[in-house]
Amino acid sequence: MPNSYSPEQIIRPEILALSAYHVPAATGMIKLDAMENPYPLPSALRDDIARLAESAPINRYPDASAAALKAILRQNLEITDDMEILLGNGSDEIIQIIAMAIAKPGAVLMSVEPAFVMFRMIATFANIQYIGVPLQKDFALDTEAMLAAIEKNRPAVIFLAYPNNPTGNLFDAAAILRIIQAAPGIVVIDEAYNAFAEASFKNQLGTYPNLLLMRTLSKSGLAGLRLGLLIGKTEWIAQLEKLRLPYNIGIMTQLIAEKVLHHTDVLSAQAETIKSERAKLNAFLGTMRNIEVYPSKANFILFRVPAASQIFHMLKQRKILIKNLDGTHPLLKDCLRVTVGTPDENVQFCAALHASLTETV
Repeated sequence: MPNSYSPEQIIRPEILALSAYHVPAATGMIKLDAMENPYPLPSALRDDIARLAESAPINRYPDASAAALKAILRQNLEITDDMEILLGNGSDEIIQIIAMAIAKPGAVLMSVEPAFVMFRMIATFANIQYIGVPLQKDFALDTEAMLAAIEKNRPAVIFLAYPNNPTGNLFDAAAILRIIQAAPGIVVIDEAYNAFAEASFKNQLGTYPNLLLMRTLSKSGLAGLRLGLLIGKTEWIAQLEKLRLPYNIGIMTQLIAEKVLHHTDVLSAQAETIKSERAKLNAFLGTMRNIEVYPSKANFILFRVPAASQIFHMLKQRKILIKNLDGTHPLLKDCLRVTVGTPDENVQFCAALHASLTETV
């Protein structure tokens, strides 16, 4: 009798128990759910990119080392010669590479809770234990709890987002340094929102041999390219490079990123506009009754509102898509997260939120 094949017989039970990362449909919506830069590139720069696409040798594999792209990243980010760069298809691939590299029996990947959901998910993918240390009620680091968890669990890697996603706050820098010093393994600081934060651990890379820094171009306006990077000492990057799939950075991503990185003044100006709009949006939310707004150094704002899930669906009915975090973690009860959009998008969001709140009174 032939075997009765099924996923339940073949696939690991912890994978069967997972839910896939959900990306909601956004057609016809004002999309304020994914921390994207809402501004297109200037038309002249888009024309340059079109000419690149016209002549790109897409019949050939891309430069496997992405040497030219790495060179301009090193220049723009002022990365010293004693540090190396690993490129990933977004930060997600870099997190996965690190998790696969440290996945010895009994290995632990640690972060805080709530944090970027992919830290936990990728730990499951790599079949390693995940430990999430709860933040305090105001979303600050619980430093003593972190240090105790480090001592007890001896994590191979600790991921900390700075600013944190989904809360938007910068953790205390001195507390992070204590964690780096106490860690028996590597500490990866995820600075995905650095363009809006005015704070970084880049200058600490030479001081702490177990410190790695992760960045992305997604939040700065190039989300569609899927380009992340990891910066660290050669001895770490050389080992992690062994797990990077060949040609993981496509030729168009390399060519377009190189072109745009010669015009970082454009990205910087857009980031300043977003920061200005963030302040206006924060001020508006602060005037509304029954809303608790949390400080943000990212390109989004977290806020708490009664009946958050109901408000979320009412906003969707008004063609405004934000992120519903209610029910994802106890600390995020009744929390919603809105990405800072264009001035017009922000005005429409505020009007829709006000109308939705009025209807629920």
